[in-house]
Amino acid sequence: MLTELSSYLDAFIAAASEGSFSAAARKLGQTPAAVSKSVARLESQLGVRLFQRSTRSLALTTDGDRLYAQVRLPWTEIGDALTALRQGAGKPAGTLKVSMAHTVGRNYLLPLLDDFIERYPDVVLDLHFDNRQVDLIAQGYDVGIGGGIELTEGLIARELSRVHIVLAAAPAYLERHAAPATPADLARHRGLLRRSLATGRLQPWTLKNRAGDELVATIRPVAVFDDPEAMTSAAARGLGIALLPLPHALPCLDSGELVRLLPDWYAETRPLTIYYSSRKLVPAKVRVFVEHVVERFRASGHAARFGQEPG
Repeated sequence: MLTELSSYLDAFIAAASEGSFSAAARKLGQTPAAVSKSVARLESQLGVRLFQRSTRSLALTTDGDRLYAQVRLPWTEIGDALTALRQGAGKPAGTLKVSMAHTVGRNYLLPLLDDFIERYPDVVLDLHFDNRQVDLIAQGYDVGIGGGIELTEGLIARELSRVHIVLAAAPAYLERHAAPATPADLARHRGLLRRSLATGRLQPWTLKNRAGDELVATIRPVAVFDDPEAMTSAAARGLGIALLPLPHALPCLDSGELVRLLPDWYAETRPLTIYYSSRKLVPAKVRVFVEHVVERFRASGHAARFGQEPG
C-alpha cells in the first residue's frame, strides 16, 4: 500500500511540475500511460479530481493545486533524505545558496568561511549579497543572514548578535560644528537619515541610555539614505551626523574616519540573525553551515562588539 501510494505521489508531483503526463513520464522513466494511470488511481483513492485534462493541456484543479503546494516540498525532502542515506549517511554535500547583507557579509562573515570550505569540500557556497530579507522558499535559498529580519511562519532564526546603533560624525565635520553635549543639541546639527527598505518611512532617532531613559532626538535632515553602507560613507566624508549600526560604523571608528558622539546614548534594532526553513528534515549542508557560522561568529568577538555597552 505504501509503495503504491509513493508511486502515485511521484507521478502526481512530476505531472504537476512538468505540466504534462509525457514530460512527467520522461522524468520518471515511465510511459505516459503509466503516469496517467497512477494519477487516476490517486484521484480514486482521494475521491477528488486533481487535474483538468484535455487533448492539449493538463491543469491542476483547486484541490490538485492545494495538494501540490502541501506535499511537493516535504515529499522531495523525504526522497532527498533517503537518497542521501543510501549514498553516504547524510554527508554534507551540494550547492548551498546563501543570502547575506553586503557589509556584514563582506567584512565579517567571509573571513569565517575558510575553515568551513576546508572541512566540507563537497559543499559549494553560492553566496548572494542583498540588504533585503529574501524569501528562502520562494527564491530557492537555503540560508539567509542579515539584521532586522522579521521572522515569518516556516522559518527558524538563530541569533548571531544584538546590534546597537550609535551616533557618529567625521573629524572634518566636528571641526566646523561643535560636538553635541546632550541629545537636545542635535537639533542644531546636519543629519543623515535612513529610510526603511521595508516600509519606505524615515526611521526616527529613538535613543536610550543605560539608566533606562528614552527619547526621540530631533535633527535637521540634509540627506536621506536607504543603504547603511552609503550613509556610513557620507558621514565619513563630513556631510553630517549619522545614526549607524555598529557593524557598519566600527571600521571607520577604528580607523578614526568617524568619531562616536554622545557615547552614553544609543539605539537598538532587531538582532543580526541566521535563518533557514523550519522543515523537519534539515539537509546536512544547512545544519553544518548554520552551526559553523554561529560558533565562529561568537568566537571571533563580533557578537560582543556589535552589541557593546555605551560609554
